[in-house]
Amino acid sequence: MGKTPSAPTLNDVAKAAGVSTATVSRCLNSPDRVIETTRHRVMQAVESLGYTPNFAARVMAAKRSFTIGAIIPTMDNAIFARGLQAFQDQLREDGYTLLVSSSAYSPEVEKEQIRALVARGADGLLLIGHEREEQIYQYLEKHRVPVLVAWSYAPERLQPSVGFSNKGAMRDLAHTVVDAGHRHIAMISGILQGNDRAQNRVSGVRDAMRSRGLDPAALTLIEAPYEIERGASAFAELMSRAPRPTVVMCGNDVLAAGALREARSRGIAVPNDVSITGFDDIELAEIVSPALTTVHVPHREMGRKAAQELIAIVEGRSEGQSVCISTTLVTRQSLARPSDR
Repeated sequence: MGKTPSAPTLNDVAKAAGVSTATVSRCLNSPDRVIETTRHRVMQAVESLGYTPNFAARVMAAKRSFTIGAIIPTMDNAIFARGLQAFQDQLREDGYTLLVSSSAYSPEVEKEQIRALVARGADGLLLIGHEREEQIYQYLEKHRVPVLVAWSYAPERLQPSVGFSNKGAMRDLAHTVVDAGHRHIAMISGILQGNDRAQNRVSGVRDAMRSRGLDPAALTLIEAPYEIERGASAFAELMSRAPRPTVVMCGNDVLAAGALREARSRGIAVPNDVSITGFDDIELAEIVSPALTTVHVPHREMGRKAAQELIAIVEGRSEGQSVCISTTLVTRQSLARPSDR
């Protein structure tokens, strides 16, 4: 039997391309520092030889794994997809690999995943929202693993964040709802426990009611997991109550899509009989009928900036700066003035 051929080395690539090993390294790690003709020659040699960089050697030299961990609450819907894709794209440009886990909105599962990613040598972690036990942040600090929070902007917190004001964004939408004449307001929120984003969105609605002279305690609130079916069942419950709300504000577009589906099945016209609003402005918000009035969150911008800031922290170029991303109100057909009853 013949010997198994050895894996090609950096020296093999350098010889095949007629350059130094330092030039090969620059082509692989900082291609913009190498002229195009040389870079093309080196990459042809890499391709023809089937060369794979020695990751272990790179880790030992840099004392980093060039791996970033991200733990998101769910993979069941598109709420986090756009932001996470932009986050990964930016990491890739800077030479980092992304490891993604989903906690299914379970604090215990998230805690396990944080420990697993730290054990695997993640250079930094992206977490969603600030709401978790303080011991987790102490654990990360002890292991010197930087953490960045996204989907929430809270500059008063110790952990840097790249996100938006959930409270402010929902307050702006609620102002529009009240100014359209709605007084009987209901809300289908995500589960509030352990979810500061959901908590702040409810607070935003109540703030808007208070500022317009309405009693915030009069808000009819139902909590539901972020699923179309749960949005539908929550809407059905709201429609059975008296007085029936003239508008149902939903904690995200997925819940709102469920509410729209249930309204259609019951012969309730939106927005003539009841208005419905969402939050996030994912693609679903445009394709449902009627299209949703919602809050546009620039997920891609948030993901890209989160990656840039987390890498800067990992590489010691930043102590951690919080960045506020602006949201915008998107007015579509699902919101109108309440009809006379």
